[in-house]
Amino acid sequence: MCADARTLAEPAALTVDVVTGAMAGTGRRYEKRLADLAGAYRDEGAYRRRLARDDGSPVYWVDTSTVEHGDGALSVGLSVLRPGRVGREFAMTRGHLHEHAEAAELYFGIAGQGVLLMDSLDGRSRALPLSAGRAVHVPGGWVHRSVNTGSEPLQTLFCYPADAGQDYGIIERAGGMAQLVVESPRGWVCEPNPDHRGYRRG
Repeated sequence: MCADARTLAEPAALTVDVVTGAMAGTGRRYEKRLADLAGAYRDEGAYRRRLARDDGSPVYWVDTSTVEHGDGALSVGLSVLRPGRVGREFAMTRGHLHEHAEAAELYFGIAGQGVLLMDSLDGRSRALPLSAGRAVHVPGGWVHRSVNTGSEPLQTLFCYPADAGQDYGIIERAGGMAQLVVESPRGWVCEPNPDHRGYRRG
């Protein structure tokens, strides 16, 4: 039986501009500045020194499109994370676990170089490279954040269930993620975070 056409959302065309780091046809954008990332970096002194000379520009922004709602709907968007470091740690997003923890997410690299840093709720950690043409699948039950390890903006296309929600406080409650992505003579490495104390749901 055919669905009533009046209940169906319209298809949407989304255009990614890799020069400006914008996705046309999206419904909303949010921006995060360095001041919004208090507590995200382990080296508090380095964070405060960097913040003192910060110009207030966004560290990262996200354009998101949700053209339909309900079961089976998807949120699709573009995340752009500028390069930089705070102490030895590379620039990163706040990171999250989905409120519906079983919800998965797909990230597809558009431009730049980075890492998708992931911790599972059962104690595993992974850091998978992200670059143009490379995708990373984040299964349900994994806390995740993007890290820019390059010298250009890291641009990623993402897709997840529209009703997944985000728990942005889970990393802070855990004392940070289990691994830190830091500068090394080889480019980047992961080091254990001695402050990490395991995850608990909010």
